[in-house]
Amino acid sequence: MSKLKVGILGATGAVGQRFVQLLADHPWFEIVALAASEQSAGRKYGAAVHWVLERDVPAAVREQEIIRATPEQLRGCCSLLFSALPADQARFLEPELAAAGFAVFSNASAYRMEEDVPLLIPEVNPEHAALIRMQQAKRHWPGFIVTNPNCSTTHLAGVLKPLHDAFHLRKVLVVTMQAASGAGYPGVSFMDLLDNVVPYIPGEEQKLESEPRKLLGQFAGDHIVPADFIISAHANRVAVRDGHTEVVSLEFQHRPAVAEVVDILRTFRGLPQRLQLPTAPPRPIIVLAENDRPQPLRDRMRGRGMANIVGRVRECPLFHIKLVLLGHNTIRGAAGGSILNAELLARQGYFPDFTPDSDYTGAAS
Repeated sequence: MSKLKVGILGATGAVGQRFVQLLADHPWFEIVALAASEQSAGRKYGAAVHWVLERDVPAAVREQEIIRATPEQLRGCCSLLFSALPADQARFLEPELAAAGFAVFSNASAYRMEEDVPLLIPEVNPEHAALIRMQQAKRHWPGFIVTNPNCSTTHLAGVLKPLHDAFHLRKVLVVTMQAASGAGYPGVSFMDLLDNVVPYIPGEEQKLESEPRKLLGQFAGDHIVPADFIISAHANRVAVRDGHTEVVSLEFQHRPAVAEVVDILRTFRGLPQRLQLPTAPPRPIIVLAENDRPQPLRDRMRGRGMANIVGRVRECPLFHIKLVLLGHNTIRGAAGGSILNAELLARQGYFPDFTPDSDYTGAAS
């Protein structure tokens, strides 16, 4: 099977590096374009990037020359782009690329809440991908933009989905303890984080309070009707390298038993699992029984960083149920989420010149 040629925007940044790492040996996608700033353009990727991840720069891309993220530079080499651009750059560049015919899978926040732009988690709301056709018709784009949520939202919505379907959520209280890597590189000052908790992350609480309602909303043909539960969020930055921890209290229409909640979370499978998409974890939610888990250091790489890890499911004296959840913020919460979105759309025929291998069974363990 010939691979679908892809490009990465913002390839030298922290999330761009994670895209490079996850796509280097992908069974369906091949990196043919690495785009970055004017300062990096024209240099070899291995020489230009300040690599901050746990393994070396993949050999396949070390000698690739970095180009500018413009339609002129990208045209002819690929049609699918993964965007790790900052929101201010994504705001003007992603529409320009979509108008030029590129499929843009964006990790940026710029277009997440636009009415005609899918905010997508394949296990949560795959039907929302149908917004793409409305987007193309409305904006007269041959290409399109698909977004994945904020990193904390991704893990929260992934756990809320089966519980909302089963018991119908009314209220959600979430307190996050977010890793330093969520701020990019170099991120938060060592002097600010050491021996400290920073109880404010700009824009984070607003995203946590709005994005899950779009993700769990109903597709109404040409728009999304937001889910009717309410969320109150507190966002904190903590001295953890990778892995966002969230403590959550939930109220439903009717109080479920703890055992029911645990069973629903453990047995939940979504469309990516049924399709055996390459990046999909076999179990999107892993429930741990130990009293002191999940922990970022020990659990963030379960499902190769693509699973949502849940523990301490118990009764809540204020609401109905409380629990702890953990997710890898730069894998499932960022680059891996965008890649899974692209795999889903590839399987659904959004790239007519590419036919994925239907016999692929290499989902993450």
